[in-house]
Amino acid sequence: MACNTDSGKIIAKSDHFKLKVDSLLNIMTLEEKIGQMNQYNGFWDVTGPVPNEGDAEKKYEHLKNGLVGSMLSVRGANAVRAVQKIVVEESRLGIPLIIGFDVIHGYKTLSPIPLAESCSWDLEAIRKSAQVAATEASAAGINWTFAPMVDISRDPRWGRVMEGAGEDPFLGSKIAAARVHGFQGDDLSAINTIAACAKHFAGYGFSESGKEYNPVDIGASTLHNIVLPPFKAAVDAHVKTFMNAFNELDGIPATGNAYLLRDILKNKWDFKGFVVSDWASIKELVMWGYAKDNKAAAKIAAIAGSDMDMESHIYVSELAQLVKEGVVHEDIINDAVRRILTVKFELGLFDDPYKYCDEEREKEVIYSPKHMDAVLDMAKKSIVLLKNDNQLLPLKKEGQNIVLIGALANEKNSPLGSWRIASKDNTAISVLEGMTEYKGNNLVYKKGADVTIGNTQFVNELKINTTDRSEFKEAIDAAKGADVVVMVLGEHGFQSGEARSRTEIDLPGVQQELLEEVYKVNKNIVLVLKNGRPLTINWADKHIPAIVETWQLGTQTGHAVAQVLYGDYNPSGKLTMTFPRNIGQIPIYYNHKNTGRPVADANNPNLVFWSHYSDVENTPLYPFGYGLSYTTFKYEGLKVSKQKFSCAEDITISVKLTNSGKYEGKEVVQLYIRDLVAKVTRPIKELKGFELVNLKPGESKIINFTLNKHNLGYYDNNGDYAVESGDFEVFVGGNSQSTLKTSIELKQVLY
Repeated sequence: MACNTDSGKIIAKSDHFKLKVDSLLNIMTLEEKIGQMNQYNGFWDVTGPVPNEGDAEKKYEHLKNGLVGSMLSVRGANAVRAVQKIVVEESRLGIPLIIGFDVIHGYKTLSPIPLAESCSWDLEAIRKSAQVAATEASAAGINWTFAPMVDISRDPRWGRVMEGAGEDPFLGSKIAAARVHGFQGDDLSAINTIAACAKHFAGYGFSESGKEYNPVDIGASTLHNIVLPPFKAAVDAHVKTFMNAFNELDGIPATGNAYLLRDILKNKWDFKGFVVSDWASIKELVMWGYAKDNKAAAKIAAIAGSDMDMESHIYVSELAQLVKEGVVHEDIINDAVRRILTVKFELGLFDDPYKYCDEEREKEVIYSPKHMDAVLDMAKKSIVLLKNDNQLLPLKKEGQNIVLIGALANEKNSPLGSWRIASKDNTAISVLEGMTEYKGNNLVYKKGADVTIGNTQFVNELKINTTDRSEFKEAIDAAKGADVVVMVLGEHGFQSGEARSRTEIDLPGVQQELLEEVYKVNKNIVLVLKNGRPLTINWADKHIPAIVETWQLGTQTGHAVAQVLYGDYNPSGKLTMTFPRNIGQIPIYYNHKNTGRPVADANNPNLVFWSHYSDVENTPLYPFGYGLSYTTFKYEGLKVSKQKFSCAEDITISVKLTNSGKYEGKEVVQLYIRDLVAKVTRPIKELKGFELVNLKPGESKIINFTLNKHNLGYYDNNGDYAVESGDFEVFVGGNSQSTLKTSIELKQVLY
């Protein structure tokens, strides 16, 4: 018997701007309304001469005639003021533009890539990181970011995993809300906040084979329980905009998917903001074979619920005629425009269209010391210690001969990561610079090998050479006499991100060979990984005594890495994506289903007919939630407040955590459950709570979690939330595999 549950439907805030929006709509022509649904990319230097020929001239005329509602990629207070002035002072109604930009992990001052940030499990730090980004972007004239990306993904081949929060919907939902609150603050009309955008709706992280823009083919259970929860969390956090996904889902491209946009988002979830297409995704309905031509694409997208057209130029050219022909009802147009205008009113743009265009504030805010401190704090919290045999780390601060090897150790551009289009190149603190500030050791740097990045149009200045071993010998010779060798290896910052899918996710180029050659002469190696996705580092795990996952940490990379390596900061990060042993295990993730044959027959261990590989074990190299510290933590005394309970009750799960090591440190205590029997099969484990706890050596603390009908249920295949009575297993520990276990029973109760 299922328990009665709350519908989960949010209560809409009263619309303070409804009368103003309706009044404006009443005096707008059909063409002006559709103009609000049209978004153009920056197409000329708005501070220079106006276009006088071709497509640019046409777009400029559209600006003057009120046929553009938004622009993207126009940045800088002076430039935004110039383009805003055109529409405000020259168009008939003077409706201001909303200015969008990809502010993904910072504007100028960069935080770690989002995947790295998620490994902190520190929601307040993540919120603050988004706040720093909003403060700088808003000072540069921007009032809308195309972030956060809340796509859940289980495939590290997909380049955009760097832009999300990993594989888990519970943690992903918490981080989605934190980022929305960071960007939007408590008052969207404040000068230092910007509208957020939950993307990509929906299923983009499940692209077939991890290849960009590919179809998605998932079942209803995965859609409702894995993909959609972070989007719902963003709605509950009052995110102002959504962005369509590039993929198709169940044969229907997301941009034209009325089930997603109308039935779920706008009706069931009562989302009041507006939906923007991804770049030209309305036009791409034709390429998908879902629309005959541009006119059909405009009809499909508008009716489905896509409110704004990003760079397809289709709404502004096709929609008016479709309305006049009666193919698209004007109510569809009015609904879209009402949503767009409401966000503009909420941003305060009608009160002051130039409020974000203060050049003095821009100079004061960008790269401020306060922001540098915030991104350094975020960077340190994002680092994950994967291995530390014989306590090789932290490094001693004096008296050691240390050799630093790897092109990435001396890189000031790659550590900025992907999706940092406003930031200046080569502004990151390199690892070499960070380590050089510690004066007590003899530090020698050798490159060893270049980083191979493959064919990319964005990094023309870097060497692309997969076979150059000319500097191996110099690095190997230096390593022979070192007390410790620190090798900084991994991917270039532009090897992950949009359209950066990889079929092999090992160390690119000759870096693996360099690692093995150095290991032959000196086994005291600290491997510092720089990457935007989980990598296959099976050899390193077997041989290298210390491995530190540092991702791409942004502006303060070198300081963060050095402070962790030398022990001034005790690493506390935990993985939010599983690391596979090899590429053949992908997709591999902790919250998988049990299958009908999960393990070998104990009575017939030689039988092969069970769910496994014949050449590698089923377990990951490093599981979700995994991460070490320079100290150790002991879990004991797992208790429940009551073994049996009803739908109307809460129960408390408690565990004693003790710092059993020599250093003060933080631990992410994680709570998982398993619903043993359900009408829709459930995963073997599901994250349902976590707490970040700081303890001094020898200190203990009782950690309490609450379970009730709100976190013991799941979404059925119709998308309705259900809780079923029965037995549950409860796990508490430091990662998804190393846990204490107990059992509880939710009793059958009728309401």
